[in-house]
Amino acid sequence: MPKSSTLASLADDLESGRTTARKLVEECLARIADPAGEGARTFIHVDKDAALAAADAMDGLRKAQAAPSPFAGIPVSIKDLFDIKGQVTRAGSRALEEGGTPAQADAPVVARLRRAGFVVIGRTNMTEFAYSGIGINPHYGTPKGAWNRGVGHVPGGSSSGAAVSIADGMAFGALGTDTGGSCRIPAAFNGIVGYKPTQRRIPLEGGVPLSFSLDSYGPLANSVACCATLDAILANEPLQPLQPRAVRSMRLAVPTTIALDNLDDKVASAFEYAVEALEHAGAWIERIEVPEFLDVGVMNSKGGFAAAESFAWHRFLLSSKGDVYDPRVYTRILSGERLSAADYIDLLHARRSFIARTEKRIAPYDGLLLPTTANTPPRIADLADDKLFTKENLRTLRNCTLINMLDGCAISLPAHHEGEVPVGLMLAGPAGSDRRIFELAAGMESVICV
Repeated sequence: MPKSSTLASLADDLESGRTTARKLVEECLARIADPAGEGARTFIHVDKDAALAAADAMDGLRKAQAAPSPFAGIPVSIKDLFDIKGQVTRAGSRALEEGGTPAQADAPVVARLRRAGFVVIGRTNMTEFAYSGIGINPHYGTPKGAWNRGVGHVPGGSSSGAAVSIADGMAFGALGTDTGGSCRIPAAFNGIVGYKPTQRRIPLEGGVPLSFSLDSYGPLANSVACCATLDAILANEPLQPLQPRAVRSMRLAVPTTIALDNLDDKVASAFEYAVEALEHAGAWIERIEVPEFLDVGVMNSKGGFAAAESFAWHRFLLSSKGDVYDPRVYTRILSGERLSAADYIDLLHARRSFIARTEKRIAPYDGLLLPTTANTPPRIADLADDKLFTKENLRTLRNCTLINMLDGCAISLPAHHEGEVPVGLMLAGPAGSDRRIFELAAGMESVICV
């Protein structure tokens, strides 16, 4: 199935009889099972029998004109962070595998996808406990990113398998999480679209937390419209046609503080090309300083919310099974032990101030434009060195983290030319501006995604 297959085009094919849910699922399963592909590293568990049974059920309902939605029968992948009834949620870790209790119910977001008729094809690999933007997993293997696969570049994280499942046509929608970029980073590194919603719109129950202050659940897919559709279903909102905003009506800001620092040459050139293309199409774009962004490094200097809140969740598991954690993840979680209650309270106050001041500064604009990551996908082999891993992980997370701390929403769009190293363009806005961000991104898509 070509990468251009969107949820809308697949729905049309299903409705017209050009394909069936059974055929779509069988094709995805074949790609997963291909020994020359990345399926074995992309999926921690493949639910073959259940997926085929669900596909047959959706075909039967469609034949009876009773399909629950136009998308019934389309295969989707689920990040291993989410509960699926009857399965153990490992969160990419061996620590939760042995003796783990199968979930008694689907996470609400999984249940909502099923209610719309999507077929859950399997659980995707991820950074252990979602604690890295790189995507390396020493327990279940690291899926190679879609670009220059013979060399082996990281897939981005933490929703690594989610992105590769879309890029390789093993699924047509993926459920991921985003605490500091975990939907947008792997989307950028694999040349697809990833979305981080306003946190409060989508329920967090039924997922293993990294940071309950920053976690959000979002989709990865082949187009802006695909992500908008999945986002509406995850948020239990009515499905509405997405109306692209005319580029000539857009008023956008490029933050020059932090977001453009230390960019790889390919990232810098692709970003500037995208900005110029939008300006040529009529967008009004202003480069502005956002000094508030300097606060984020200060807030995260002791590990921030992720360290404090993950340590609170993991502290008993660390004492009994800490020896089976990825050492890099173990170290980052354990750093949360150093934060005092006073530190945490200061952090809460600092974030509230940061959000209020930043929202005021960006209020005149429809959205912010910035590179999704400062770097292109590093080589997996190079990151065996801990110092280089830490450096690249911080560069990978930096820009996306700005928006999570803002409690904002953001989308990553492919901004590179076909055949070039993948680069993501991020469009972001304050909390609650999700629909506007989707409309803007839909308008931009044909201008920058070439």
